Amino acid sequence: MAQPDSKKIFFENLSGAGKAIAVLTSGGDAQGMNGAVRAVVRMGLYVGAKVYFIHEGYQGMVDGGDNIKEATWESVSSMLQLGGTVIGSARCKEFRTHEGRLKAAHNLVQRGITNLCVIGGDGSLTGANLFKEEWSGLLNELVEQGLIEADAVQKYSALHIVGMVGSIDNDFCGTDMTIGTDSALHRIIEVVDAIMTTAQSHQRTFVLEVMGRHCGYLALVSGLACGADWVLIPEMPPEDGWEEKMCQKLSANRAGMKRLNIIIVAEGAIDRNNKPITTEYVKNLVVKCLGFDTRVTILGHVQRGGTPSAFDRILASRMGVEAVLALLETTANTPACVVSLCGNQSVRVPLMECVQMTQEVQKAMDQKRFEEAVKLRGRSFENNLKTYKLLAHRKPESELPTSNFNVAVLNVGAPAAGMNAAVRSAVRVGISEGHKMFAVSDGFEGFYKGQIKEVKWGDVGGWTGQGGSLLGTKRTLPAKHVEKIAEQMRKHNINALLIIGGFEAFLSLLELLTARGKYDEFCVPMVMVPATVSNNVPGSDLSIGADTALNAITTTCDRIKQSASGTKRRVFIIETMGGYCGYLATVGGLASGADAAYIYEEPFDIKELQANVEHLTEKMKTSIQRGLVLRNENCNENYTTDFIYQLYSEEGRGVFDCRKNVLGHMQQGGAPSPFDRNFGTKISAKAMQWVSKKLVETFRQGRVFANTEDSCCLLGMRRRTLVFQPVVQLKDETDFVHRIPKEQWWLKLRPLMKILAKYKTSYDVSDSGQLEHVVHNRPKDSDASVAM
Repeated sequence: MAQPDSKKIFFENLSGAGKAIAVLTSGGDAQGMNGAVRAVVRMGLYVGAKVYFIHEGYQGMVDGGDNIKEATWESVSSMLQLGGTVIGSARCKEFRTHEGRLKAAHNLVQRGITNLCVIGGDGSLTGANLFKEEWSGLLNELVEQGLIEADAVQKYSALHIVGMVGSIDNDFCGTDMTIGTDSALHRIIEVVDAIMTTAQSHQRTFVLEVMGRHCGYLALVSGLACGADWVLIPEMPPEDGWEEKMCQKLSANRAGMKRLNIIIVAEGAIDRNNKPITTEYVKNLVVKCLGFDTRVTILGHVQRGGTPSAFDRILASRMGVEAVLALLETTANTPACVVSLCGNQSVRVPLMECVQMTQEVQKAMDQKRFEEAVKLRGRSFENNLKTYKLLAHRKPESELPTSNFNVAVLNVGAPAAGMNAAVRSAVRVGISEGHKMFAVSDGFEGFYKGQIKEVKWGDVGGWTGQGGSLLGTKRTLPAKHVEKIAEQMRKHNINALLIIGGFEAFLSLLELLTARGKYDEFCVPMVMVPATVSNNVPGSDLSIGADTALNAITTTCDRIKQSASGTKRRVFIIETMGGYCGYLATVGGLASGADAAYIYEEPFDIKELQANVEHLTEKMKTSIQRGLVLRNENCNENYTTDFIYQLYSEEGRGVFDCRKNVLGHMQQGGAPSPFDRNFGTKISAKAMQWVSKKLVETFRQGRVFANTEDSCCLLGMRRRTLVFQPVVQLKDETDFVHRIPKEQWWLKLRPLMKILAKYKTSYDVSDSGQLEHVVHNRPKDSDASVAM
């Protein structure tokens, strides 16, 4: 919880002088672990602490010697984009013994290390907690054996532990996302997208096995993100007789002209009797019952490999910095904690509470209490499951409610990856709620021209993986054509509007709200879902499409930096999109390890540009070979990309040379990331459910009439929760001239980016993670994994 402004603490007050911090990665590797290691090392050095690598996890701690090495700033350069863990990870049976932990304690005390950052799964973190509890006893034993001096017991009296969860399975309770999960989803979705093209060519059924021995998160979310026909997970085994139901569904889909079927199976999938469900069993079942050409693909360790996604790099960097802050604030009585993510906020939760709850999930599954297991996994897992069931399993017409309401869906503004997933979700949820769904082509331009048609369940099949806007989208605002739009509303008897788009969509809702005074046709429930790569919509911390754009920026920056590998020292000046909003430049800079990011929200002058050049020049004189500078397209009308390029080229002459790149519209293109598919699907489903509720509330005397402020809302993610906010109330929060919110949460990430680039800066820790209990402080409607 944030402290009041009057009690703001600045991080200069938290000195690490005299402290020694060690970082290790343990258990299975996960993409993003290197980002966490880098952040711990650089933040630790920044506050004046000594920082050590422990190579090969607990095995390295037990063996000691060269496995425990002091880290330098340069030793973590160029590792942010690497998958796996550079410092190595290993299973260690010896650490599970008392003798092994005694050796480990001796090795740490010899180097004065009493602060541990452990990056791993629940087994690794449980081991760390046991080590902490035994610490004083271990030191006494070392004194008795004459291995350490008696005064060392007092000097190193307490071991402080902070954990970060690195696991692609996302199977740890207490955090919405674990490091590596998003990257694993990227690998899965890349494979599914590739398989879908070949499956369509041959009318095939594919059965995919994804990782998740005890947790079905990867299977569930990838099923949601690709619109799979059937998903099998350990937490919610299918009802008896599922084989027949699955085959009926596959057959019905094929009869509906769908040329492929996708079935996703978690490796730990079971039936109601705890009997494993294998991919081979599913394949044989489909072949035997339906005769479909069926293939099996087992993804295996592909899911652990590859470059970490932008999300994982940012998550790991934030967690690493937060872990060091937690160690600086810890006392002898502070319990071991885990740095976790709730919504878009870092929080600290007691390690053993998380471990116990994680174990409770497995216990519930073993005892066939499956509903409870799903609840224990957390609200985001539960919501993922509900949304999947809602969208994947169509009820027979006879079982659908009949509301007699007509709802129109349209895209407004520039295209953003994930828009199509949002449209699909809205259409299918609307049909499930008994509404007639209408799709409007080309935004409000198509609306006033009458480009409106009813859309059915099957019409949006396969939309989740498509980039851009299949409905078509324009920036046209409705005010000039309001009379014709009202006429079309009347003609098609439209009872509610769902608008998916960016800042233009927000302006459109304000204009339609004003038009209610003259046209009763607009006195209907209206809701907006934010979708724009710029992430500049007031009332929402996140927008559909921004994550895909960040991944495009990050991937391109990786390639650009790699192009300088083995050549002379070089600095790249990269221009990003975003209008006046610096989100892409800032967060893209954090994800790609940029040295600076220039944005409109943080004014800069020639002196700062000069200081940045001098800073880079100093770094280049050491072992740093490449520099990266990002510039938001509208950050300053005079200090253009060309100007900054020429300045850096001139001032860096003799030390480094320069190159520039304008990334342009590639940031808007491409297939949507798993995050955007999932976010678009879930936020749109929630918006549609709100529409249904409002339609019932405002239906009086045979017609819908909604003219209150709260019937025209924007659904946005605020910190930890999804919130419906009347658009009229968001006017005061908006800078209409520059088309940005007046306050933006991500600005707090800028000092973090500067610290990791070796700049001296003030870092406000008043909003840093405070210790919370796992259950009590979870808000009722929290669905941050909307944010995943």
